[in-house]
Amino acid sequence: MAEALATKQIAVLGSTGSIGVSSLKVIRAAPERYRVVALAAGRNLDLLLEQVAVFRPEVVSIADEDLADLLRQRFGRDGKPEVLSGADGLVRLATLEGVDTVISAVTGAAGLMPTYRAVCAGKCVALANKETMVMAGPLVMAEAGKRGNPILPIDSEHSAILQSLQGHPREDVKRVILTASGGPFREKSMEAMRRATPQQALNHPNWDMGPKISIDSATMMNKGLEIIEARWLFDLHMDQIGILIHPQSIVHSMVEYRDGSILAQMGIPDMITPISYALSYPRHIETRLPPLDLAGADALTFELPDMEKFRCLELALQAAEQGGSAPAVLNGANEIAVAAFLDGRIGLLDIPDLIDGVLQAHEPRSIDEIGAVMEADAWARKKARDFLERAFAG
Repeated sequence: MAEALATKQIAVLGSTGSIGVSSLKVIRAAPERYRVVALAAGRNLDLLLEQVAVFRPEVVSIADEDLADLLRQRFGRDGKPEVLSGADGLVRLATLEGVDTVISAVTGAAGLMPTYRAVCAGKCVALANKETMVMAGPLVMAEAGKRGNPILPIDSEHSAILQSLQGHPREDVKRVILTASGGPFREKSMEAMRRATPQQALNHPNWDMGPKISIDSATMMNKGLEIIEARWLFDLHMDQIGILIHPQSIVHSMVEYRDGSILAQMGIPDMITPISYALSYPRHIETRLPPLDLAGADALTFELPDMEKFRCLELALQAAEQGGSAPAVLNGANEIAVAAFLDGRIGLLDIPDLIDGVLQAHEPRSIDEIGAVMEADAWARKKARDFLERAFAG
């Protein structure tokens, strides 16, 4: 007998980014399973218009009110779809009554509040915005626990861990092992990293990602953020999380059990797979991706990360150990530093210097409500901008 399907009603936050575009591919391939109710974009008006024409959402949101006015003019006087804007628009979409699943794919700290509100509203969240868990993991998981709705990771590494945990008692888990490609500078010298241009840093060898996450991959801050995310998503201690450099990006992560068994999830490096699993959980449905050809693949290799070369990873581990407000400060300072690098104001190796300065100036405090998280983020951004003006001016 065919499986009876209840069509999921989905809001996509960050619909014009790389994860959002891939998510819409998954949705379009299975119209009997998924329906788009709402789309939220940044400033890519043309792509959002194309998406609206295909998916016919009831509500859309865009970053700026000026762009929202242009959308309203384009859609005419019937008011369909409804057009919202800004941070309030993101929160409205994340909490719409007709939505049961929210794909959180907004880049950076801007994704925290709509994702948190979606969890509080009892939505199932498919999470690509790792900053939500970095900044406010304990608060988010506590709210999800109260409501019994899952937070399902879209990051390939956390999806791999989730898949490798299925069917096994959690008390049997010894540790999880996150894999990392090593990015474009894995085999480069410190001097090459010091001279690196934004274009070189954006040139990831395996994955096609947005600019922010590509730079985070080049500095390995991305892996540091993922460690903090894994800590809260899977209720782990920090000493239960390891990292291995795996340049081929075929083993997406692993779980080691107390008896020495290690379960690994493997696949081609394509975000369609973890997105599909988050939306169809716990099922694995057809994605039409090419199969993984292990016989034709290169040898699979693993090595420990160079913590001296990738100082951002070390800083993330320090912030995770400090806990409280420190991870939010780490993230806020990193976002300012990455933007400064992309603008050509600082070098790649200035990124960890700037973050380190902000962390050293910060006195970590406990985080017991979402407002405290936002205050820590705002403080970090202001302090990072002050350091930029003083230390990196000219």
